[in-house]
Amino acid sequence: MKKNPILSDWNMLRILRLFLGISILIQGFVAGEWLLVLGGALFSLMPLLNIGCCGQAGCNAPISKNEKKMEDITYEEVH
Repeated sequence: MKKNPILSDWNMLRILRLFLGISILIQGFVAGEWLLVLGGALFSLMPLLNIGCCGQAGCNAPISKNEKKMEDITYEEVH
């Protein structure tokens, strides 16, 4: 069964991003700036869905499945 992205993996940074997004959203409503409301909604949805600018885990480097063993390197001392 797949984990729910809204309920799993909450950390302090994700909570801070949600708090800032909601703050921007509320400030947009108070000021009557609908572009700010749209930005606040975007910044509130990102931590809720656990996505960032690159998408979920989009910036991670792929893990190599290759299990080749490295050969020992021999060095020759030059005088």
